[in-house]
Amino acid sequence: MPRTTPPRPLEVAALFPELVPLARTAVRLHPRPGAPAVADSSIGGPLLWPADEPWPTCPDHAGPRHRGVAPDDVLLSRRILAEAWARPRAEGTDLLTPDEQVIVDRGSDSGSTRIAQDGPVPLVPVVQLYAADVPELPRPAGTDLLQLLWCPYNHAPDYLPAVQLLWRASADVTEPLAVVPRPSVIGRADYLPAPCVLHPEAVTEYPAPHELPEDLAERIEEWEVGQNPQEREDIDVVDYQYDLSLVPGCKLGGHAPWSFSDPFPMACSECGADVRPLLTIDGAEWDGGTGSWRPVEDAGYDGLHFLGPACATQLTIGRGYNLQIYGCTASYDHPHLQNMQ
Repeated sequence: MPRTTPPRPLEVAALFPELVPLARTAVRLHPRPGAPAVADSSIGGPLLWPADEPWPTCPDHAGPRHRGVAPDDVLLSRRILAEAWARPRAEGTDLLTPDEQVIVDRGSDSGSTRIAQDGPVPLVPVVQLYAADVPELPRPAGTDLLQLLWCPYNHAPDYLPAVQLLWRASADVTEPLAVVPRPSVIGRADYLPAPCVLHPEAVTEYPAPHELPEDLAERIEEWEVGQNPQEREDIDVVDYQYDLSLVPGCKLGGHAPWSFSDPFPMACSECGADVRPLLTIDGAEWDGGTGSWRPVEDAGYDGLHFLGPACATQLTIGRGYNLQIYGCTASYDHPHLQNMQ
């Protein structure tokens, strides 16, 4: 089923024409639980990988043991929680049985132990995007596939999973890898994405308030306050940042989301050229402040329960932030940049 973003409460560019040249296209990925195959665009699904190409590993986590959780325990914990929430229970009854609680604790970060790892930790598949599914995908000439993997541990200095990006021509993969190496231990359960199929949808974005010219940002703020100058918090108002500019959730392209920090200069570490947002990986597709972006098809779902459509990937970045991947505007071969907001 496709996912459709509701119309915006108003056309902000009609109120502030200066926004028109600042518009960018973003593609909402709309991940939902499923069973993607190697030929599908996905989050947490299998990658189209050549059988004769070594699977990437993390040199910083070379074993023989690491503190963390076993992926199988994480998956079992999620299944038990899903079954527990689905079954009826009397008021005041514990969600889990004592035996279930032991298993769930073992599959959470709080129950981490030292687990053997034979050789360096294999990277975890996170995102696969085919240009056939996402025509807006920027890519090097001759390629039609973007793949993202990461090491499921926090890495200094930004305490994010270390990301690896690859571009491919899918037609060149004539003999796909049959069995993907899996880590025996991961640093955070939140870094193991649940298999999701994607429902790409192109939308228009405008810059976050932090990136607007100062005069324009001030006029937009005055307009926001003018909707309810007395008790703005107590009624439904249209907010530029949360309703009119940036889409929440996983997306391709668009503008950079900023939250706990102001924008700061970023440039390619190899050539100094500008960088541009490529991918944003977010654990929730909408939240309490961005509910107006909830797809039409999910209109009957109000909460943010981890079993609901808003949290299908089962990912959490930091304390509920997002991971942004930026690409060099001069060359696809240059290193990407990562940021958390």
